[in-house]
Amino acid sequence: MIIGVADSGRSSAEVETRASLGLHLHRWADPAVIALALIALAAGFGQFGAVTALGDVAKAFGHATSGTSISDQAGLSGTELGLGLAVLRLASLGALPFTSLADRFGRRRAILTSCAIGLAFTVVAASSPSYWWFVAIFALGRPLLSTTNAIAQVSAAEETDTRNRAKAVAMVAGGYGVGAGLIAVLHGLGGSALGFRGLFALAVVPLMFLLVARKHVKEPERFTVTAASGEHSRPVLGAVAPRYRRRLVIVLGLAFAVSVITGPANSFVYIYAQNVLKMSGPLIAVMVVVAAAFGLSGLLLGRYLADRFGRRPTCAGALVAMACLGILAYSGSRLALFTGYELGVLAAATFAPAAGAFANELFPTDVRATVAGWNIAAGVLGGASGLLAFGAVADAGAAFSVGAVATFLPSLAAISLFLLLPETKGQEPEDLWPAVVAVPAVPVVPAPADPV
Repeated sequence: MIIGVADSGRSSAEVETRASLGLHLHRWADPAVIALALIALAAGFGQFGAVTALGDVAKAFGHATSGTSISDQAGLSGTELGLGLAVLRLASLGALPFTSLADRFGRRRAILTSCAIGLAFTVVAASSPSYWWFVAIFALGRPLLSTTNAIAQVSAAEETDTRNRAKAVAMVAGGYGVGAGLIAVLHGLGGSALGFRGLFALAVVPLMFLLVARKHVKEPERFTVTAASGEHSRPVLGAVAPRYRRRLVIVLGLAFAVSVITGPANSFVYIYAQNVLKMSGPLIAVMVVVAAAFGLSGLLLGRYLADRFGRRPTCAGALVAMACLGILAYSGSRLALFTGYELGVLAAATFAPAAGAFANELFPTDVRATVAGWNIAAGVLGGASGLLAFGAVADAGAAFSVGAVATFLPSLAAISLFLLLPETKGQEPEDLWPAVVAVPAVPVVPAPADPV
């Protein structure tokens, strides 16, 4: 249901905030936000397949033996695996112009188009004849699915006010996590029967589901108001006005550092569990299912901490936890992997609502999607750097644990960058950039409930 001044059960302060903006804003659990979460789920399902099935891909196109090297155990060398994953990461640089198009043509058109084409490439990847063909085909779809997830978070932030924003971002992040976890569970339970080809072919299911979800996706009113104003800048290929660039550089530095950790931590975990620790598919599936509970708990914790104590301290604390738990996960035993993985998911899920709300509150509407594209680009470069460093160090030291320590710990120096950014808890984006867009003082009235 769209929020208006006649909404029952709302505090006077909350209604006054919405009325002062002159916007029809949604609650975090309204159908318009739920639809964004479902589209993020589809993107997560399509995008995470390469990581989940990497062990099968390596065995199908490589040569696994009973030796002790990473190449013997995995089928391909750590350098080859790291390079392939780095290429997939770098492909997401293409998300920068695609997300910029959302600032030109609207969020709804951009998210639906990018999700449909990205999933289509995932289906095509099922027919890959070799490892590098697989990398190339999957790389074509990855930037579009990255765009889908970024615009879903931008739209969720724009559809809500400060009291609902972290919750809405958490729901979208949760949707992406469910999609990624779903394909991991399917691989764990039926990987031997499906193979990586059958697994990727299943992406046709969320592709068909997109046709149903699209009718609930709304154009955020923040965007329509800004697009109608004379201040709308119509950015092209990631152009951002000079007045935003200092803040943008700081945010990009943080995005780079976070991805140096999360890139290897997420990308190598399944091949490490399956090919190095020799964990069975059902056991890996159990690990993923348990992680879902930790992920949900982290999202709830993250949105609480972000609204109670602030975006900055929540992000900083979660970042430290992710690095330390990533090192634990790769330290060499199944127990360490299980513990580090589960608690690492908790930390990453805690980070997501605070970081998503923070990044979207720091910039005005006319460049918000473009900034999201730059964040993806910084994350891509950070993730690719982390993957290459992790793979190379692991090869040289003949152990994943050495790669984890050498890659994750130096990234923690970026925490100091949070001190250069303002705390945005309790503020609307319009409060931080009051001169950018003059929102017309239109009355806020109740509207009919959205169809479910």
